[in-house]
Formats: sequence, structure tokens, C-alpha cells
Amino acid sequence: MPSFQSASISNHVVQSQFSQSGAIHQEGNLLKESLPETSQSWQQIPKVPEASQLCQVDESSRVGCGEPGVSPAECEALDCCYDTRLHMQTYDGPMCFYGKAVTVQCTMDGQFVLVISREVTIPSINLDSIVLLEATGGPCTAVDSNDDFAIYQFPVAACGARTKVEGDYIIYENTMASLYEVGFGPHGAITRDSSFEITFQCRYLATMVEDFIVDVNTFPSPPPVVQQGALRVELKLANGACATKRCSDADMYSSYYTEVDYPVTKVLQDPVYVEVRILQRSDPNIALVLNHCWATSSPDSSSQPQWDLLVNGCPYEDDRFRTTLVPVDTSSGLQYPTHYKRFVVKMFTFVEKDLLISHQEELFIHCSTVVCQLSATESCEPSCHRTRRSASAAKDSRMKVLVSSGIVLFIVESPDSANSQAYSQDEVPHELGYGLYGVVALTVISICVLLGVVLRRRLKRRPCLQTTRL
Repeated sequence: MPSFQSASISNHVVQSQFSQSGAIHQEGNLLKESLPETSQSWQQIPKVPEASQLCQVDESSRVGCGEPGVSPAECEALDCCYDTRLHMQTYDGPMCFYGKAVTVQCTMDGQFVLVISREVTIPSINLDSIVLLEATGGPCTAVDSNDDFAIYQFPVAACGARTKVEGDYIIYENTMASLYEVGFGPHGAITRDSSFEITFQCRYLATMVEDFIVDVNTFPSPPPVVQQGALRVELKLANGACATKRCSDADMYSSYYTEVDYPVTKVLQDPVYVEVRILQRSDPNIALVLNHCWATSSPDSSSQPQWDLLVNGCPYEDDRFRTTLVPVDTSSGLQYPTHYKRFVVKMFTFVEKDLLISHQEELFIHCSTVVCQLSATESCEPSCHRTRRSASAAKDSRMKVLVSSGIVLFIVESPDSANSQAYSQDEVPHELGYGLYGVVALTVISICVLLGVVLRRRLKRRPCLQTTRL
């Protein structure tokens, strides 16, 4: 590994921005480094481990930072972690190692070195999904990796780098991003994966590395719920607190968020514990039935996009992270367990269906409910594992109600300066680019196939073969 001149930025703080003078300011004491005066953009930094946890890396996963024998001071200058506690122990690994962050280093011989921790986003990023957006080949893939880190090293002018001159500085800039899985439904599209993007720079003055910049994008999280209808039905969130080990989903409903807890935030793929119950009824012979539960991005239950959570009382089958029904019976300790319905949703965000861009907005949960009259011969429970539901007990049509949640907030805030490094009018954001490229390629292929069929039938010639490079 070559020696490094500049230190890296450890993205362990939720709020980080460039001041007008060009200095980087971060909370904590890990980094206070001045940059040349220049206008740079601000973007949301994901909430990664706190400073006290940044260097808590398993010995088996540690990646050495700097030359062998590097001193603690030199290690700190590289913004890496140094474990002095291991001096008195038997340990063959590196004393100076990379922390749980994105570390970018610029070498004197003109190389980018990036070490990316899977814990730089919440939920953890899939390291195999990271790509250099403008790379067209060459040494642009990870040179090494383990379960927790991916290591990249390539020339600053390679892999689609953008070069510009500012005064006496030559700046080399590149961008990495992660792919994320999108689920498509009949009324909308969602994702539960983190969106990861970094733009990084090396600034050279003559032969000296001056500095670099790292911007990281990701999805954060959401909050609360409660409402009532004419039937007095309430929808609320349990906080998932459990004081014992090996807690089941049922154990997560021991306490609930109150008004002072809102807004409650959730990370993508985090469980959201939903409970719907009948209020102010003491009839043990009735049961609450959830016909349909879905999510929207606005308070209007009929608005688009939508994502089904429960259909006919059963988990929506086309969701890879299916909603989990939580049984409520006499073991729950509730006086009227049939008055309750509980289910668990894995947190998601809506995606623009055509452009595959994630919305960063509010989320609302809606449930269409009905009261079912219990009988000795019929069940009010849905038959979710049969082709069709069996006939249920008679339902009182006068006691139907649609209940909706309050705001489940999913926000990425950024100041106005976030647009200062926006794309030009002739450029397409990379998040859009992959989706548009796919649509264009599919269209071209479809046209080619159709033309081939027509020509073969009419002219009895070989079908055309068109290759399109995007």
C-alpha cells in the first residue's frame, strides 16, 4: 500500500456541511480540517456509528491503514484507528486500521484509495452493489474485500474521472453509488434498501496532494400513528421494547409510543409494529377484521402511489418482505383479544415507478376494518393459505370503518446549497440514468425484434440485428 498524504473524512455525524470559507465543520473531535476557499454542495450524511463506536471493528475484519509500523500520531493523521490496548496482548493484526466509515485517501503517485465499511449506511450497505458510475472498464472494481469492508485503488484520472482546473489546483473527481432493489406493485413501487452515493475529489497543487471531499447520500427514516372512526377504532404503533431475551413479535406490544415520542423515526427494513383495536366495546362475541391495509404517501387513502400491506386480511404476496400477522389470543393478557389485530411491516419508502427515484416524504397507513359476529360454526379469521377464503361469519355492515394512521415521516432535509453542485441541463442524474438506460435499451430491442419478424415474413430475409451502445 503506498504512503498517503491526505486524511479521510469519517462520516459519523448526521449533520455536516461546508461553510462559506471552505472549512469542514463536524460535530465531535474526529475531524477539523481546512479546505481551500471554494463553493461546495451540502448533502445528507447517513447516521453511522458514533465516534466511540467508529473504531470497534472485529479483529478478523480489520484492514490495515498506512505503512507497517505506523505510529499512533501518523495513524490519526490518516484518520484511521489505532488500538493501543492490544500492545499487551497476542495480536498479529494491524495496529492502525480503518474504522466504520468511508475513508478516501489521495496518494502522492496519483491514486485514489477508498475503503468503505458496510456500516456506513443504515441498514448496512451491500458492498457487492457498489459501482463507479462512469467506469467503463479497467481497474475500477474492488481490489480486495471482506465481509465488512471493500477496498478500491485506481488512478485518479481513470474510471470515468472528471477533471477540472481551479486556479493553481487540478481537481480529479469521481462518483460511486450502490444499486438497490425495487419492488413493483399494481399501484406503486417501493424499496427497503439504503441508497448510497459518494462524490469524492483529489486536489493537486504541483506534486502535493492538497485535499478531497466526500459526500454521502442515503435514506433515513419514519414516525407515528393513531386515529379513530365512527366505530371508535384506533391504529397505533408499539415501540418494540422488550426487557427479556429472545423476544417474539407478540412481546413487542408491551408498550406504545405516546404523543411526546412523536415523531418516531425508523430506518429502512426496521420493523414497524402496528396495532388496530376496537375502543369502548365490551362485547366478547365480536371480532375486529382487517379487510385491507395499505400505505400511501399522503393522508388521502385513495391517493397514488399505494402499497398493499394486507389483502383480504392476508399479507400481500408480491412483497418480498411480507407483512407478518401477529396472533392475539388469551395468552396476550388482554380482556377482549378478538378486539385487536396486530401486524409487523418492514419499513420502506416509495419509489417513482417510471424513474426509479426514491421519494423522501411522508407515509400513511390505512386499514379498512369491519366487525364480525363470532359464532360456533364460522370463523372470523382469514384463510391465508388457501386458494380462496372460506365463508366467514356474518359481518354487520353498519359497523364498517376506514381507519388511517398519522404521519409516518420519512425525511431527508438539505439546505438550499445542496443544489449548488446539481446536474447541468444536459446531464441526467445517475439515479435516473440507470432506469432510463434500461427503458431505452428495452425499447430498442423490442423494435428490432418486431422489425425482424415483419421483414422475415414480407421479404423472407434474415431479421435485422441492431446493437445499441448506451
